[in-house]
Amino acid sequence: MISDPNSNISAQELLRSARVEVAPETFTLISLSREHFVRLLDNSDLSPRVGAPFTIFYDRYEVTLMLDQADFKTLEHAVGDARVEGGFRMLTFDLVLEFSVVGFIAEVSRILAEAKISILPLSAFSRDHVLIKQEHMAAALKALGEYAGDLC
Repeated sequence: MISDPNSNISAQELLRSARVEVAPETFTLISLSREHFVRLLDNSDLSPRVGAPFTIFYDRYEVTLMLDQADFKTLEHAVGDARVEGGFRMLTFDLVLEFSVVGFIAEVSRILAEAKISILPLSAFSRDHVLIKQEHMAAALKALGEYAGDLC
């Protein structure tokens, strides 16, 4: 049996022990139809740079890409009438979270909602992230600073 180091710790306590990192990149979100996404895949020159952070979320409604602004500039001419929203920064909660943890992102969301800051949460296998518009970053860090272990 694998022990769960987060099992008896509240979301508030976990946040208190988390290091919150601000990614240096600025990100752009793109909403594409499945057909448009397939056309983009056909052109390898439009792929993100090796080592650059990106996400692809493919569901039955759309394909959402999150790209570094520099990578977006490379394929901007090819996205046609896709919906595009830029100017996001990513906060990473550098804390390995087990799947049994309940309410961590809800606690982050509550704190930022009270500060009137909209977020787009993202979860990787072991860490949570939120995208925040650049113009709200200072307010977000101020709000989280009261609850997080370390901001950097």
